[in-house]
Amino acid sequence: MTRKGRTLVPLLLLAGLLVAIQVTVSALDRDVLLDPLVRTAYFSIVVMGLCLVMGHAGQISLGHGAFVAVGGYTSAVLTTTPIPIAHEAGAGAAMKKMGLLLVRQDLYGDSLVTVSPAAAFVLALLLTAAIALLIGWPALRLKGHYLAMATLGFGLIVYRLVLGTEFTGAADGIAGVPPWSLGFGLVVSYSREVRVANYYVAWGLALLILLGLLNVVRSRVGRALQSIHGGELAANTMGINTAGFKLQAFVLSAVLAAGAGSLLTHYNGYIGPSKAGAMESIRYVALVAAGGMGNLWGVLVMSTILNFLSFRGYFGTLDHAVFGGLLIAIVSLAPQGPLQPVAAGIRSLFGYGSHNKREDRKDHVPA
Repeated sequence: MTRKGRTLVPLLLLAGLLVAIQVTVSALDRDVLLDPLVRTAYFSIVVMGLCLVMGHAGQISLGHGAFVAVGGYTSAVLTTTPIPIAHEAGAGAAMKKMGLLLVRQDLYGDSLVTVSPAAAFVLALLLTAAIALLIGWPALRLKGHYLAMATLGFGLIVYRLVLGTEFTGAADGIAGVPPWSLGFGLVVSYSREVRVANYYVAWGLALLILLGLLNVVRSRVGRALQSIHGGELAANTMGINTAGFKLQAFVLSAVLAAGAGSLLTHYNGYIGPSKAGAMESIRYVALVAAGGMGNLWGVLVMSTILNFLSFRGYFGTLDHAVFGGLLIAIVSLAPQGPLQPVAAGIRSLFGYGSHNKREDRKDHVPA
């Protein structure tokens, strides 16, 4: 099987499985189960991005919860803060026509003009990219766990800022975040009427990002990251710009986290300071470790299973303890991830078997 087939066939099978799940759940009148699956999809986007940094670039980030919060809070603040501008004519009307402004009614029936969700989403991604560059540029040029320390410090700063700042709602967070209309009748919203549509929007985006990341890790950039992971000094000797590649991976991962945070905020209609908590970042690290570090498929599977159980309340008040304990257990007992044998079987099934060993030795990069 060709490399393209080895990528597309599993994706098509997964897409078929997701459709079958939705059809079955709807036929049983259990659409309520789609809600945790939507949240799981957005969390999985964060985890897959972190997999690129940890499993392929060999770096540790303990601040991805903060990047989720930056994306979510940026969208929440911009789409709920009134803008004193006339929208009937002039510059306001032009900005509204361009999709930069959102006009809706407040609780008293008056017009409320804010930044549109689409514009806020773009600004959230740009802000996150700038912050990631600011953090990663000096940290990734040093050896050791400097990125881990830098991102941990950044996460603590973000948590304290959103917890103690008035315009972010302090401890109460920000409620009343408007739904995001994507066009064609698709709306990112918790509303029951669009629950099925949100399921396909969230998982469609997750599959597209999975496809993109699979292509990245199998490209020249992915091979460079694997070389850096295997031995940074050797990679430098071969002329690979190690700092540049690590920075690109880190920024891309941070932007994916912010995008997922923004979408999740519009879906929930709310965001609170807990999204920036240190335990949220530990949760993402635990999920990457559970999936097998550099195994994007394993990370997606474990993220889906564990997050679904968490959102359904099966862990109760022990939710954070479960993810913390999971991280300790995997690091101690199965550093390569408990799904590694399953991943090997899947690779063999879809063309990574002995008949392709020559090709695998030439250009295989774990997915």
